[in-house]
Amino acid sequence: MPPRSEPRIPPRPYRDWDAGVRDALSVIRMPSTARPPDGGRRASNLVGVLAWHPELAKAFFLFSNHLFASTLPDRAREMVTVRVAWLRRGEYEWAQHVTMAAVAGMSEAEIDAISAGPDSAIWGPVDAALLRATDEIVADRTISDETWRLLAGHFDRRQLMDLVFTVGAYDMLAMACNTVGVELDPGMTGFPGQGHDGTSR
Repeated sequence: MPPRSEPRIPPRPYRDWDAGVRDALSVIRMPSTARPPDGGRRASNLVGVLAWHPELAKAFFLFSNHLFASTLPDRAREMVTVRVAWLRRGEYEWAQHVTMAAVAGMSEAEIDAISAGPDSAIWGPVDAALLRATDEIVADRTISDETWRLLAGHFDRRQLMDLVFTVGAYDMLAMACNTVGVELDPGMTGFPGQGHDGTSR
């Protein structure tokens, strides 16, 4: 999907943030790249867009707090999130979570292999099942019985529930970012072969 020439909903200027916005964003317990500005640091474009709708922002970030502290291992969470971003062409989501995936323990080769999907030789059985489940949810809105059985041999019931809701949440977020035109933050690296503004290099 080509980048939009301009965002449909630009970030709300920080000078216009009122008490309602600050209250909504006070619930954020996510990585510093997503938090409101502090000193010389600017807010991310996603936070800036959500600042137009404090009620939505508060509900969204409360749910996101759970995803970041869910029963899923960090590496598994970031693996499926980056795969969703690739499948949905969610470049903003990709740029944010590739960095988080590296911090969570994914190697550069594994991150590069995300685009190849579950059939890449780099993945062991569990990683391949996680990626296949992600592909199935995105494409079919469910997980096949075979893939579910494979996952159930390694993850408990709560982890499986968190997996489903994590994939669904980031599928929705990629759709929202693409639809309203959330632009990459300065310094972000987009999809392979693209610059921080989403254009080809």
